[in-house]
Amino acid sequence: MNQAIAAHPLQASAATAALLSLDGVSFDYEGHQVLADFNLQVHKGETLALLGPSGCGKTTVMNLLAGFLTPTAGVARCDGQTIRGPGPDRGVVFQSYALFDWLSVQDNIAFSLRCAGRSRSEQREVAGQMIELVGLKGFELAYPYQLSGGMRQRCSLARVLAAQPQVMLMDEPFAAVDVQTREKLQQEILKIQAATGTTIVFVTHSIEEAVFLGDRVLLLSANRGEAAQAFHIDLPAPRWNPNNRVDDRFLAVRNNIYRLMHAPRLKNDHQ
Repeated sequence: MNQAIAAHPLQASAATAALLSLDGVSFDYEGHQVLADFNLQVHKGETLALLGPSGCGKTTVMNLLAGFLTPTAGVARCDGQTIRGPGPDRGVVFQSYALFDWLSVQDNIAFSLRCAGRSRSEQREVAGQMIELVGLKGFELAYPYQLSGGMRQRCSLARVLAAQPQVMLMDEPFAAVDVQTREKLQQEILKIQAATGTTIVFVTHSIEEAVFLGDRVLLLSANRGEAAQAFHIDLPAPRWNPNNRVDDRFLAVRNNIYRLMHAPRLKNDHQ
């Protein structure tokens, strides 16, 4: 039996126009309805974490926003314009690092600038700024095989940031690294977001990661016709403070989401 998820519009502020939106979007894949009349708004400068079990539609939502998929019905928009494919306004960071093995860190980061015809001096200047931003100073001339997993993901982030996208779409980018590195990268993302104001949509299976990173967490359900649930996260500044992970507010939201994800009715739907 087909399963789909449906959600009502999630408004951050009636006075603020959404930078990204899905309006009445449905998406079918090989006869299976993944999304049904799905509505979403992501506002400029916001970090939205998409959370839910496998098969709930998280990556489908991200791919629709990236322009890798086209809605079966409804409209996906970025900055008021219909999304008709990938574009430089939306950078994507994948779980796999997607680096060019034959290029140095510096040249990997400058790749989009080279493709855009920017001068070599500008390429080096921007790459240097991004290297500084993600903490890879001293590794400019290293090749991907010489880097740890966490460093390769930092390079991947820097390459996306070098193109100065309005939006970063991140599909479980830290899933392949160890716990300590993952936590450090989460802190770096928050610092980068604070420094650049980039809007972020972050897909994850981890409740803790979603609550730590997100200004808002959207919990997707695979139940037909059941609305997704949104949680607004209120944690002390700076958001990247590791002590936030044991703050009472963090734990309260984390526990609430955990109970919802493990409710017997929801569990039965995935058994």
